[in-house]
Amino acid sequence: MPADLFSDLEKRGLIHQQTDEDLFTRLDEAPTSVYCGFDPTAPSLHVGNLLMLCTLRRFQLAGHRPIAVAGGATGMIGDPGGRSEERNLLSQEQLAENLAGISVQLGKFLDFTEGAGPAKALQVNNADWLGPVSMLEFLRDVGKHFTVNEMVAKDSVKSRFERPDHGISYTEFSYMLLQAADFLHLFQTYDCTVQIGGSDQWGNLTAGTSLIRRVTGKHAAAVTMPLVTKADGTKFGKSVGGAVWLDRNLTSPYQMYQFFMQAEDAKVVDYLKYFTFLDLDEIDALEQVTTDRPQERAAQRALADAVVSMVHSRGDADAAAAASAALFSGTVASLDAVTLATVASEVPGCTVSTHALHESLSLIDVLIQTELAASKGEARRSIEQGGISVNDLKVEGIEATVSTADLLHERFIVLRKGRRQYAMVWVA
Repeated sequence: MPADLFSDLEKRGLIHQQTDEDLFTRLDEAPTSVYCGFDPTAPSLHVGNLLMLCTLRRFQLAGHRPIAVAGGATGMIGDPGGRSEERNLLSQEQLAENLAGISVQLGKFLDFTEGAGPAKALQVNNADWLGPVSMLEFLRDVGKHFTVNEMVAKDSVKSRFERPDHGISYTEFSYMLLQAADFLHLFQTYDCTVQIGGSDQWGNLTAGTSLIRRVTGKHAAAVTMPLVTKADGTKFGKSVGGAVWLDRNLTSPYQMYQFFMQAEDAKVVDYLKYFTFLDLDEIDALEQVTTDRPQERAAQRALADAVVSMVHSRGDADAAAAASAALFSGTVASLDAVTLATVASEVPGCTVSTHALHESLSLIDVLIQTELAASKGEARRSIEQGGISVNDLKVEGIEATVSTADLLHERFIVLRKGRRQYAMVWVA
């Protein structure tokens, strides 16, 4: 547990804006409840949510109670912050399914058990208190405390005004009032005095602190973290195939491992500070190795290992590392059955019957089936040029076949074209 929460957050570059300069002095004096919202716009959270998840965990480790608000109500509206166009509206059934998936993932980061004592995490759904409120009640109790002038001045709204081709609907325009109402409810019900969010949430967060002050005459605070970007300033959290999800059925542990292994040298140290709980001294040492010997990718390896272990498991991280190392070094055939199965799930391939393998299959035909070659002519040329390996052994001769004698762990045959292009044959 950090002796000084503010110092730890500041050194990690996690404080972007805060409403009170003396906030962390107060937090050191007495524990409080800190909340962050997660709208269930998808069946899983993604790596773009990692910053808030890890930051909530840091507050909990420092003795504060984290409250994760699953936005069953606000998820039906959509936050305009950071977007140039309207979100698609979700059905009640889809929201419920999404909430169920997110709840499991929150448990990977926050301690919801009695063992956490007063810092025991809490998950709530804002549909429970916003759902029963009528429109007239909401306008009377919340809307009257805000002027349209101050709402349109918020960056999240102003940026949409500057895009007349898209604009902003009244639905999304009202989002900040709903989020402000969340903060007021949590303040009154759970004595929650701090809300955290991304820097694009600043307008929504300060709307909440204003509402609390106007309704109760009391004080609450807000802190934002920086937006996480790539070295070119573009949004972090996307791979070639789209978002990198925390659900293993949407993004496998191996794919997540590879995503972080590909982190740019210019950003990997920031990511280590944001997404891991490694000591800052250890991160400094990894930064030096990156400067001196970037080809080792030690920082990327530490980042990938830490995140996959946290999101999935230690075993998943180890298997992903072994598969990654084998693919990189060209020694896939030496992997154990479990790790080889991980590789098999990540590369193209084809399924064959045991009977067909007993009879032997033409390697040329198999190369086409696994899409390592587009035609028989291309397959022949690749073999003749020495570019094809079976179980890490280079093939010589276009008459080559594969059979049950080539099976690894009685299940797999590993094909490689060139240095990095793999495919797998497995028995049905």
